[in-house]
Amino acid sequence: MGAGAGVGAGGAAGGEGFAVSAGGGERGDGGDEILLKLREFEGRAATVGGIGRDPVNAPMIRHWCEAMGDAHPGYRGPDAVAPPTMLQAWTMGGLAGHAGRPGRSDTNDELFALLDGAGCTSVVATDCEQEYLRPLRLGDEITFDSMIESVSERKTTKLGTGYFITTRMDVRAGGELAGTHRFRILKYAPARRNPQGDEGPAGVSAAKGAGRTTDTTDTASPADSATAASTAAPAAPVGPAEPVGATGSAVPVGSAAPIGSAAPVGSAEPIGTGATPRPGSSRPRPVVNRDNAGFWEGVGHRRLLIQRCTGCGTLRFPWLPGCNTCGGPEWDTVEASGEGTVYSYVVMHHPSFPAFDPPYAVGLIELAEGVRMVSNVVGVPHDHVRVGMPVRLEFRQYDEELLLPVFRAGTGREGDGTAGGPATSPATPGAVGVPSGGGS
Repeated sequence: MGAGAGVGAGGAAGGEGFAVSAGGGERGDGGDEILLKLREFEGRAATVGGIGRDPVNAPMIRHWCEAMGDAHPGYRGPDAVAPPTMLQAWTMGGLAGHAGRPGRSDTNDELFALLDGAGCTSVVATDCEQEYLRPLRLGDEITFDSMIESVSERKTTKLGTGYFITTRMDVRAGGELAGTHRFRILKYAPARRNPQGDEGPAGVSAAKGAGRTTDTTDTASPADSATAASTAAPAAPVGPAEPVGATGSAVPVGSAAPIGSAAPVGSAEPIGTGATPRPGSSRPRPVVNRDNAGFWEGVGHRRLLIQRCTGCGTLRFPWLPGCNTCGGPEWDTVEASGEGTVYSYVVMHHPSFPAFDPPYAVGLIELAEGVRMVSNVVGVPHDHVRVGMPVRLEFRQYDEELLLPVFRAGTGREGDGTAGGPATSPATPGAVGVPSGGGS
């Protein structure tokens, strides 16, 4: 699962959602000539006998754990193993890239050139899947092979029309298969946009409004948001979320977006007086998958739920299928009290995104329960946000579908100045720090 990309882009990357439909009139090999050429790449090797730049080593493990906030004792000391999610890191080329490295073929260059020639000049990473077969230990020498595993039919997404490309990489340690990494991208022709907000991919009629379409082969509509409000009790257990098998993942509520896609919770809202979306724009939708569906179900009921490991009692956020502290797969939830402080923040000036009007601040909120989440700080201009500022949870209804948790500066409820449970407020056009449409 990728994480954090949406923060640096003000919630834009990954926030669009990848609801897709078959490209207008060109579904199937017979009606899409470019697809016939693309399918010839399936099964072609991209790298054979690639060699990792460094053996598995303690400094890289330490830096990774510090960045991820992972203090598991198994990743320290002379008998340390690497965190499993580092699997791809040992194969990366670094700033120098992969050009000239052993085993690399021209497959990716040829595939991208073909897509560029067809007008699919933009690219976005959508998700990855990893399978772990054995731990990577200090000193392991890494080799890898990669291939183009699949090319989808032409798909129309909110970003534009293009093709999903899945690359499979087999990673070996000392010649033994250690894990498999699948990485999926969308190579697409960007949707046309105009000031009225109508948009459509190149060669496809512009769609009105949000333009949310689905194809049951690849994705489904997001879970419906519930509207009943509830008052939070501090860290009160609300019962276990329903696990799936032994993974502890929540059962998806309604239908889920493509599994494996990652999106920051409550991606950033522009804050500050008069910060409103551009005309015709709408806020991106969160990507709901089997690991975070229980969280979004809680949001639909205006409850901010935190996972708690039933093995060691550790709270965790964002939602994950297992505990980073003890490795236990079982969990239940507690409801956040709604109190928090600004742990860190960044003011976004660039890149520009149609739903937001920079500059605006993206806040990392430390909840009273000790976990942190990325969300909006409302009620103050972007240049008034400060580290340590107290904030309180409230829920914003941005449109008929979209309800999001945000945090208001100060500890009182909106409108009455008193402390209490999470407040609820509509996204009123023209209010301080409240955009007139959309949501993350």
